Amino acid sequence: MVHAEPDRAEVREIYPGAGKADPVRARRPGRLLGSEGGMATAEYAIATLAAVGFAGILVFIMRSDEVRGFLLNLIRTALALP
Repeated sequence: MVHAEPDRAEVREIYPGAGKADPVRARRPGRLLGSEGGMATAEYAIATLAAVGFAGILVFIMRSDEVRGFLLNLIRTALALP
């Protein structure tokens, strides 16, 4: 078995002239280019803030007497036997 150099793997041509093509260089995984470096973190932060704000609004609505009465009436109607 022939050992390849550490930076080069053994290449077999699958079509004529493939050996003359420029080699494909792999990018380092997880590295973003330019100004997009912190975009994922910023997007997660905005989504988390939106979810917390929405949850706060739901808690405020659920504590009101009108909504509480409506939900209790809905549960009583659903559990009533015909």
